[in-house]
Amino acid sequence: MLRITRTIGAALALVLTAVPAAVAQAAAPEAPEAAPRTVPALTNWTARQGSYTFESRHTRLVAHDAASRRVARTLADDLRAAGKGVVPVTGGPARTGDVVVDVDTRAKQQLGAEGYELTAGKRLEITGAAETGAFYGTRTALQLLTQDDEIAAGRTVDAPQYQERGVGVCACYVHISTDWLENLVRDMAYHKLNQLLLEIKVKSDAHPEANTWGYYTKSEIRRLVALGEQYHVTIVPEINSPGHMDPWIQDRPDLQLVDTDGKAQASRLDITKPEAFTYYKSLIDEYGEVFPGQWWHMGADEYMLGSDFAKYPQVLAYARATYGANATPQDAFIDFVNRVEAYAASKGKKLRIWNDGLTGANTVPVTAGTTVEHWLSVQEKPSQLLAQGYPLMNAAYSLYLVRGGFHTDTKKLYDQQWDPRSFEGEKLATRDGITGAKISLWPDNGRGETENEVAAAAFMPLNHIAQATWGTPHPDATYDGFTARADAVGHAPGVRDLTRVPLADGTYTLTDRGHRTQPARITLARTADGYATLTNTDGACLETRSGKLTLNVPLEPGSAATWETCDAKNTLQRWQLTRTGSGFRLTNAITRMTLDATDDGRLAQYPPDQKTPTTWTLTPA
Repeated sequence: MLRITRTIGAALALVLTAVPAAVAQAAAPEAPEAAPRTVPALTNWTARQGSYTFESRHTRLVAHDAASRRVARTLADDLRAAGKGVVPVTGGPARTGDVVVDVDTRAKQQLGAEGYELTAGKRLEITGAAETGAFYGTRTALQLLTQDDEIAAGRTVDAPQYQERGVGVCACYVHISTDWLENLVRDMAYHKLNQLLLEIKVKSDAHPEANTWGYYTKSEIRRLVALGEQYHVTIVPEINSPGHMDPWIQDRPDLQLVDTDGKAQASRLDITKPEAFTYYKSLIDEYGEVFPGQWWHMGADEYMLGSDFAKYPQVLAYARATYGANATPQDAFIDFVNRVEAYAASKGKKLRIWNDGLTGANTVPVTAGTTVEHWLSVQEKPSQLLAQGYPLMNAAYSLYLVRGGFHTDTKKLYDQQWDPRSFEGEKLATRDGITGAKISLWPDNGRGETENEVAAAAFMPLNHIAQATWGTPHPDATYDGFTARADAVGHAPGVRDLTRVPLADGTYTLTDRGHRTQPARITLARTADGYATLTNTDGACLETRSGKLTLNVPLEPGSAATWETCDAKNTLQRWQLTRTGSGFRLTNAITRMTLDATDDGRLAQYPPDQKTPTTWTLTPA
């Protein structure tokens, strides 16, 4: 965690006058102190005399009602993670040096649901009109206290410009570790981001044939959702449909759309079949067991990617049978979207979709109230969608980070003073109807970058989207100034260091605890992104490369791990070492499957819930 030094404008000006020398020269008054550095920046800080001092041996967290106590307990956890010691939560009267957390509903008109007032003086006082507002006040306090135990006295009233401030992550084909996702939730909350879209695959009890690797267990999802609730981050689940359905229906040809050549399309759900809609409804039901929130994202993008409706005449036939002779194939697509919307609404959920499926070729409108997330410039412009009454989120392609591909140019956006009114293909004059904006992380080339590399690349984009959706998009005169601000604030306390390799570089003997493989003499070396390579005495590196590839990643359980020609750029040769009792678990950095010793002495990779992970010992040689 980097620290900043608070600068005080205290220069004394000598007044040059023609008065007698015996008259003392007067000192100019101190310049007003700038707001402390936070992300998002505080725009209306009013400096006062003095300061607040946190003392780990004496400071308490004072909270009197249930909501305030929940916020205070989370702050206590985070202060402990930041190295500030155990700070007790009490309901007693406040004294000098305490942090006071209060939820006062009478302040709702001034603060709204997410705003807060923070005052630093003899005490550090945080007030929100709702629990979420008080929580965000503690995020500001936490950012300040991780930089310095002393905070210059002052006051701010701080509230967001946009309702939705987010990050989108596709964990839809490849598996992203839950440690990484939990780090993201903590960092999002630290920067006052409140919505995480997860295109994600949950291991299904209803459809075990769909459980190809890349999935998450329901217990893993429940833990992540609970963390999100604690940190006021809403997790929005997505199962993309009716396109990009191959993670679910690749082994269900009866549900796949068939083209005029008789070829079934594993990525396209046949929207004309009642059983296809029944299948998708069952997925919504099963996800409802672990995602209790109000949102359902169905994707609805790229249904005809690389093709067109002319190859599927049954879609037009369905549209005309349903809506009449003037109907278009696009009407069948919108019909499916609206049926999903109605079913989600019956389950108490609101629908979200991507914008590129709204081509304007339809005669049937999307159901009113559906939130449209705009990422691509198509015929239907953002202003048209707003005029039709749809809530609109900015998920612009310019905010994307694609593994091994396009990365958002945060410096360029910052210098342009980008804000959520700047959509792909159109800049709007006002923010009316715009719900907010988000960055999006995609694994199009799943081996293009490791999780740790993505985390590093996303640091400044996350800071920027937090700034641009909460407050002014350009708080510092230069991008260098903004990066210095972000570095000063750093990562959230409690974020795990996933770049730490628990063994020093060197030569070791690698042995599995079950003695199913021959001991191997290997050289272990840390990579720049915080993993390890294992090189044998022949100079070959341990890699997983066999089996079916998905997004350029070998995701077939049971596929072999082999010794291959070393390549520093080959991410499939990078392994994460995790201590487990007296040994280690080895997990491939890309596939997220563990290295296991089979009964016949081979090396293979398996999901950790399909086979008890092998414990390996690495003995210094």
